[in-house]
Amino acid sequence: MATQSAPRDISAAEPSVAQLRAVARHASERRAPWERLWRECYAYAMPLRGHGLGPEFDPASRAVERMYDATAADAAEQLAASLLAHLTPPWSRWFALRPGPAVIGDAEAGALAEHLDEVTEQVQGHFHRSNFAVEMHQCFLDLATVGTAALTFQEAPTGSPSAFRFAAVPMAEMFLDDEQLGAPGRVLRRTRLAPSALRALFPAAGPMVDALAPAELEGLGTLGVVECVWPLGGQFVYRAFLEQPLAASADGWLASGTFDQSPFIVFRWLKGAGETYGRSPVMTALPDIRTANKVVELVLKNASIAVTGIWLADDDGVLNPANIRLTPGSIIPKAPGSAGLTPLQAPGRFDVSELVLSDLRARIRHTLLVDRLAPLDGPRMTATEVVERAAETARLLGAVFGRLQGELLTPLLMRALAILRRRGVIGEVRLDGRVVDVRWQAPLARAQAREDVRDTMLWLDQVQRLGPQAAGVVNVAAAARWLGRTLGVPGELIVDDPLATVTALLDGTIDAR
Repeated sequence: MATQSAPRDISAAEPSVAQLRAVARHASERRAPWERLWRECYAYAMPLRGHGLGPEFDPASRAVERMYDATAADAAEQLAASLLAHLTPPWSRWFALRPGPAVIGDAEAGALAEHLDEVTEQVQGHFHRSNFAVEMHQCFLDLATVGTAALTFQEAPTGSPSAFRFAAVPMAEMFLDDEQLGAPGRVLRRTRLAPSALRALFPAAGPMVDALAPAELEGLGTLGVVECVWPLGGQFVYRAFLEQPLAASADGWLASGTFDQSPFIVFRWLKGAGETYGRSPVMTALPDIRTANKVVELVLKNASIAVTGIWLADDDGVLNPANIRLTPGSIIPKAPGSAGLTPLQAPGRFDVSELVLSDLRARIRHTLLVDRLAPLDGPRMTATEVVERAAETARLLGAVFGRLQGELLTPLLMRALAILRRRGVIGEVRLDGRVVDVRWQAPLARAQAREDVRDTMLWLDQVQRLGPQAAGVVNVAAAARWLGRTLGVPGELIVDDPLATVTALLDGTIDAR
């Protein structure tokens, strides 16, 4: 492990470029012990993912020549697809804004619920018209493989179909320097750009590049760029600078600014206490993945021996083993009385490999949740089995979903609201948990909601069996409203104050239609 230097203090809003370069070096040193493990995970689960990402991850792309078993790669892809379907399903509403506990029961709660439904439709529409599903699936592939993934959430140019633009960031470019309140604190991205691309992305780099002579510009190739984001005073400070300053620039500043929400969303599968980077199911299954790959290699070698055989020949001066080709129709000369080529009998067969390999592949799929995140509905499944499978899925992914909710879903939604609020598409809607709350409606969240509804309906049924006196403790209207909110019913279908609605109908204040 490399010796870690002490990080510089960048709590101030205007740190020097020297301080930020020291932070970048410290973050690189902290990530170095993880890189070997990441390379191995990529080599078995995503062998081509490291191609072109620099010397740290190029060996992972070359390891595909030594890969003999694709079970881990297939399982990682299925896990990523399942996460996309269970957490952020494309073309489905996976969240809903609702009035918070501070306004539930107020007279204006119904109007607020209808307004929040309109805001939800607008936000969801921008997600649907963007490239969110494509980039999110790539992030889930990284999450399943190395346990940490990063997504950039930027505002699209004016006139685009969606106000959102996403890009999955390779983990080879991402560095985490600390952790604050259980979430990544300082986030850095290190990339290399050609001078033309650098000038296009960062206008401040134009004078630096133009000041170089053509020979110097041609010899540079690509330039290292570091972007750093960290929280400060309820906002996120952004700085971009050159990894090595050019002769025309003493510091190498490229851009600076602040964001209401961080444009870099970093999330993890799970992590150990005191660790910054996450751990993945591929890491857990790595011993079985290595063994399965070795078993398949031995099986193929044994099959090659079974097909071509191992042969014995007398060295009688006539037979030349270098000229022998074991192909159909070939003629091999031998001396009179010589035994010629004689096959060598193998001492045994490797039949036990099939049993070992089947067990290893089953454990790999089990660790990567392939057999446990299968579709819940099937033609031969009973309703009880569907409910139990949903409860099992919620139990398995409960801890992971809790972490992804805090590190991915909530920052994603808050960043979306901030962009649309700045554009004037929506009003002053802020997700504070008191006035405006969010209810997750992805399949995984709905499975838990159905479990809560089942328990509540069981209680209501038992209360009714106790007689009229027991049924008197049930607030039927409140129970109906709670069921509607839990099951994600649109707000305009739920009357917050039934008595007021009936009075308005009798007075003619509202139209019964």
